[in-house]
Amino acid sequence: MKVLLAVAQAQSFAGGARLMRMSPPSITRVIAGLEKRLGVLLLARSTRSVRLTEAGRRYVEDCKRILLEVEAAEELASGSGMRARGDLTVTASVMFGEQYLIPLITEYLAVHPEVTVNTLLVDRLVNLVDEGVDVAVRIGELPDTSLRAVKVGQVSMVVCAAPSLLDRVGRPVQPADVMKLPIVMSSASALLTDWRFTVGNKTLTLHPSPRMVVNSNHASIKAASMGWGLTRAFSYQVADSVAKGELEILLKDYQTPVLPVHILYQSGERISAKVRTFVDYCSARLAADSALRAFPVI
Repeated sequence: MKVLLAVAQAQSFAGGARLMRMSPPSITRVIAGLEKRLGVLLLARSTRSVRLTEAGRRYVEDCKRILLEVEAAEELASGSGMRARGDLTVTASVMFGEQYLIPLITEYLAVHPEVTVNTLLVDRLVNLVDEGVDVAVRIGELPDTSLRAVKVGQVSMVVCAAPSLLDRVGRPVQPADVMKLPIVMSSASALLTDWRFTVGNKTLTLHPSPRMVVNSNHASIKAASMGWGLTRAFSYQVADSVAKGELEILLKDYQTPVLPVHILYQSGERISAKVRTFVDYCSARLAADSALRAFPVI
């Protein structure tokens, strides 16, 4: 079951072999034996990819549930319910993960030597159940969900630029002024390409025409810090640059409402020690970070 989950996650036998620390031929034999015993095709192979069949998808969902129950039973039987161990998969957006999650993971692993962490940093919405993820960090309002959520902070969307540029071209007084200034834009999120402002009781949406477009939040912030143009970013992403005087936040009176930051994990009767300890460890440290208290505290 673990081998099947690894291959499904990696969408290849070679990738599954790396996750399981096994040889590709061994992975192939395990899957072939499993399909022969069940009498059904679980994986559809092509020259370019491996994907789950309909029967495979149903079986994988059962495998996830069964393996969680086995892990919980083993912890209970061995009396190690308080000891974190096993593989833990966590996810976050790329820049948040690089700035916050990776440092926390390294600290956590030093305290919990029996845990192995697989980190998925992507700028897309990850389905925890479908992709076998234990813990996720999400920015924004949460839809109705069966997942457990711990709020650890809040951030805002800000427009910023280097003081040297603003001294040269002037500081915008109202949202419409940004349309006349040089702009560098990240295409990583619609939150960054559609510039929204609160004007009175209404939301104003502007669509600036940037001269530079990048697909990385870090790159757009770097260009703005160099004095190239205005950019839009999450407050936590520029907190350090603002503190150093490299960037200045603009149009503070027109900010849109703050966005919450949550740690999410799957609900159930019994939460494994690895998930419980990781969530507790990260939530305490993230909640204490001033950059996650949103503007104007940064």
